Amino acid sequence: MSVTTNHVKRAFKYRFYPTDAQAAELSRTFGCVRKVYNLALAARTQAWARQERVNYNATSVMLTAWKKTEELAFLNEVSSVPLQQALRHLQTAFTHFFAKRAKYPRFKSRKKSRKSAEYTTSGFRFRDGEVTLAKMTGPLDIVWSRPLPEGAKPSTVTVSQDAAGRWFVSLLCEDPAVKPLPATDAAVGIDVGLDHLLTLSTGEKITNPRHERRDRARLAKAQRELSRKAKGDGTNRAKARRKVAKVHARIADRRRDMLHKLTTRLVRENQTLVIEDLTVRNMVKNHTLARAISDASWSEFRSLLEYKATWYGREVIAVDRFFPSSKLCSACGTLQDKMPLSVRTWTCDSCGTTHDRDVNAANNLLAAGLAVTVCGAGVRPQRSSPDGQSATKQKTPRREP
Repeated sequence: MSVTTNHVKRAFKYRFYPTDAQAAELSRTFGCVRKVYNLALAARTQAWARQERVNYNATSVMLTAWKKTEELAFLNEVSSVPLQQALRHLQTAFTHFFAKRAKYPRFKSRKKSRKSAEYTTSGFRFRDGEVTLAKMTGPLDIVWSRPLPEGAKPSTVTVSQDAAGRWFVSLLCEDPAVKPLPATDAAVGIDVGLDHLLTLSTGEKITNPRHERRDRARLAKAQRELSRKAKGDGTNRAKARRKVAKVHARIADRRRDMLHKLTTRLVRENQTLVIEDLTVRNMVKNHTLARAISDASWSEFRSLLEYKATWYGREVIAVDRFFPSSKLCSACGTLQDKMPLSVRTWTCDSCGTTHDRDVNAANNLLAAGLAVTVCGAGVRPQRSSPDGQSATKQKTPRREP
């Protein structure tokens, strides 16, 4: 989602119900998009081994040549627009890799990768509230659950199908309704947890709804049924796999809905929001807590909070993960030697103040975040990790192929 001084480009996602012909066409397109992406990735990887440079323009020329071969002639049967977009997405993936924002691009799997295709303006027609994609005679049967902004003209249309078999269309439009909110002096520290999803420096605690736990019995039953099916591409196994996916989709939908409402409220009420810069990827390696951490979805919470803050002119500050927010007395600043997770309430030996562990941590995060804004915007407090290294690792830059 991109932001400028005048407008915001926002994706509006809807369910739709394709005809049999449309579903077949889209399934072919998904397959061709995956094939082109993998071919281009293989070509760039091989060129990198030979120390040769291959970029988007080079892979675009390769695509033209692939279409002329007998083996890949089927690529001509689908719209060329999503195929070109697949090459652009690969170029973006390499850009993120060389900027050290992501790992090396991976090949797309037929069973595990997301099924999607992106159409730019030359690949679809939007007229009278109907979307018609290239190579299709009729419009998509979209359920317009909310209106598009008045006078909106989509710049891209992305069609996808999830593991549960549901079809979605996402329209990227300019939304003039999203504008910076009036400035306020309110600031809040936010401590994430498992007993309570969030604890605010105001003392408010937001209950962890534990969406996955509520459907755990249903999920376990669906997984048992799947495990009994013979492995392979059989129809019965596909049906059982879809049942498991539907339970996961139900869990994810409820979780996302709750996080959207929560982050919107926090951004509207506060000018400055201070969070902890957690490395969730490493935390889920703890097999005792991995399931609960994944269900809490701290990474998604942070992502939603950050882009909404950008939309509405708010500021999100991430305090370094080695900052001892739980062990530091927010009243006198005394640092405790130990603070096991089992300790939820403690009393400071120096000033005698009794603290709720999570509220104290949120207050310390808020104080650290406000100190950052005074010392210099965008600076994160850095502390050494237990192994003596800085939290920010230094790596030698890679040369782009």
